[in-house]
Amino acid sequence: MSAHLTTPPVATAPAAAASSVPPALAPDWLPLLLVPALAGLALPFIGSLPTWITLTAAGLAMGMIIFIIASGLTLIFGLMDVLNFGHGVFIALGAFLAVSVLGQMPDWTTANNLGLNIAAIAIAAVVAMAGAGVLGYVFERVLVRRVYGQHLMQILITMGGMVVGEELIKMIWGPQLIALEVPASLRGAVIFGDAAIEKFRLLAVLVGLVVFITMLLVLNRTKLGLLIRAGVQDREMVESLGYRIRRLFVGVFVAGSALAGLGGVMWGLYQQGVVPQMGARVNVLIFIVIIIGGLGSTGGCFLGAMLVGLLANYTGFLAPKVALFSNILLMAAVLLWRPQGLYPVANR
Repeated sequence: MSAHLTTPPVATAPAAAASSVPPALAPDWLPLLLVPALAGLALPFIGSLPTWITLTAAGLAMGMIIFIIASGLTLIFGLMDVLNFGHGVFIALGAFLAVSVLGQMPDWTTANNLGLNIAAIAIAAVVAMAGAGVLGYVFERVLVRRVYGQHLMQILITMGGMVVGEELIKMIWGPQLIALEVPASLRGAVIFGDAAIEKFRLLAVLVGLVVFITMLLVLNRTKLGLLIRAGVQDREMVESLGYRIRRLFVGVFVAGSALAGLGGVMWGLYQQGVVPQMGARVNVLIFIVIIIGGLGSTGGCFLGAMLVGLLANYTGFLAPKVALFSNILLMAAVLLWRPQGLYPVANR
């Protein structure tokens, strides 16, 4: 038989298959440089190193609290594709529950004992997260479940739910401003040379890091996180394996609401006062952070919150009038560079 009828070498088949495999995407490190770049750029304008350290620590603490608040909404939107404009009511409820709990523990909050003070805040945070989680469950069952996949209806119905929630808070706690003082041992500042860093802000940084690391571990290193992410990509396939995706999504909504309650506690202590409208006031800032980070990205939300917190403190010191809209300028600059945000997870 002639040579031209012989079959080609077998080795070409694996080579062809290997060539069809797309190369792995390289990690995108560029957005990670924005935070140190912003801090370094601000130093020459501020002039004084101790002042710069104080402002940077304050900005990072503010950013951590904003991240805690926004992380719940990032979780809900990123995994469930739900635009929850009623997120602010969970923030307000968490803050007011903290007022009630801490008000019942004067011996713990006024004692100059760090352990008792942190224990009091921890108890208030647990109660706030539980209360906000229960409200989130009701919110999802009564309002959100009816409008999955309908973004315009989600915006309208969740905003209406927030208005109703605020009025209920006014009925229980009243419409006036209520003081929420930081426990005794967390007042004042820690001195590093000529720089002063408030003690509560150090606690806020620690809590924010714990929330961030926990979210990354749960979503990327656990079976639960794998199921949730798989359910987002192919719900029918995961349900065919016997898993109840609806229950998982309800759990995600409850967890996001609970994180908002925790953020409300930290924000109320940061502002040293709470009002029923506090959640609605923070809502705009939350959505700015989420848009900067890339809709639904936990890491992007974290970076966006750090940038917003730092810029707000730097501009508040250098040009107070600019600080009023510095977050809008930041969002516009980021979107001009990356129209889908720093770390977009999907085309939305």
